Amino acid sequence: MGNSESVAGGQTAVPAKETYVWYRKFMKEYPSGLQTLHEFKTLLGLQGLNPKASQHVDQVYNTFDMNKDGFIDFLEFIAAINLVIRGKMEQKLKWYFKLYDADGNGSIDKKELLNIFMAVQALNGQQTLSPEEFTDLVFHKIDINNDGELTLEEFINGTEKDQDLLEIVSKSFDFSNVLKVLYNEKQ
Repeated sequence: MGNSESVAGGQTAVPAKETYVWYRKFMKEYPSGLQTLHEFKTLLGLQGLNPKASQHVDQVYNTFDMNKDGFIDFLEFIAAINLVIRGKMEQKLKWYFKLYDADGNGSIDKKELLNIFMAVQALNGQQTLSPEEFTDLVFHKIDINNDGELTLEEFINGTEKDQDLLEIVSKSFDFSNVLKVLYNEKQ
């Protein structure tokens, strides 16, 4: 495998050489091998956010903290980068679902989706749709059984089948600014 060894199975991974560069940078910045929420926000220049935006950043951090120990270690960090840079759409949609499912009960209700979209709007600025319009649109298009909750299957299938919705969801969680910060920090 050589230079293209995988750090995360099942997807095209960050090449080993690039992983090593990321590792050196990560360990230089975080000698303990652990990144805190405060350090995550500092890295991305996200200090002093309003409460909604800060809540969203906290939720993003928590989804990257896969073992739920309150820190992001290097493996979690590189897995997050790998997802954002090279992840397949279904993998990204699973991550979006996990992010939307704030209470972790395995489904997304309207309140969860509304809250997360309001937080995204506070972080990224004005969106094309209001949070209420976005929430209503998503549920109208993909809540197959009209029970007011989206399962992972409904979310992935519905979003993948509707190009407009896929574009809205993708743009709502555009991490290109995060990648720019990370790439600039890497060099």
